[in-house]
Amino acid sequence: MAGNGRQTKKAIVFVADGTEEMEATITIDVLRRAGIQVLVLAVETTSGAVTCSRDVKIVPDAYLGDDSTKIGAFDAVVVPGGAQGAATLSQNDQVKSILADFHAQNKIVAAICAGSLAIKTAGIQSKVPQPLRLTSHPSVRDQLENDFVYKEDRVVIDANLVTSRGPGTTFEFALSLVSLLVGEDKAREVAGPMMLNFQI
Repeated sequence: MAGNGRQTKKAIVFVADGTEEMEATITIDVLRRAGIQVLVLAVETTSGAVTCSRDVKIVPDAYLGDDSTKIGAFDAVVVPGGAQGAATLSQNDQVKSILADFHAQNKIVAAICAGSLAIKTAGIQSKVPQPLRLTSHPSVRDQLENDFVYKEDRVVIDANLVTSRGPGTTFEFALSLVSLLVGEDKAREVAGPMMLNFQI
């Protein structure tokens, strides 16, 4: 899962109409600053841009279902929040299958804000012996707390599952992914020039 191997690490960030743009773009940006190859993958959109929750438009790198996208070659998958976007992602059968497969293969599965609902709909918790620890935006807590050990930490890491709370926790979330994929030293290196108000 983690490591400092020479092979470039690769991550998928899902987007859909209604995705929370800060959670998507900050994560994409921070991962790319760390040298991680990021594929922005649109769900339930087959061409053009997705329109995010505050009308920011993101042009994806690819569209889910493109034959050329080799999902299995990636090391991590990220589900941003945003009420409408998270609903789309958490109900999409292909997304659910990818999340379950990645988790079973000990690859990183990450979700932030309402995106944590996709962890539930993917059925990941039913495939592990112990209840998984996670967090989310407070607005969807009641949909998760009966199935998971719900935490209110800004970022919760349970083995290869990483979850976080909302737009204001996205830097910590993204840097946690950097640490897991390419190491804490790289996370600190990336964080330094960004003038963040917390330490790695």
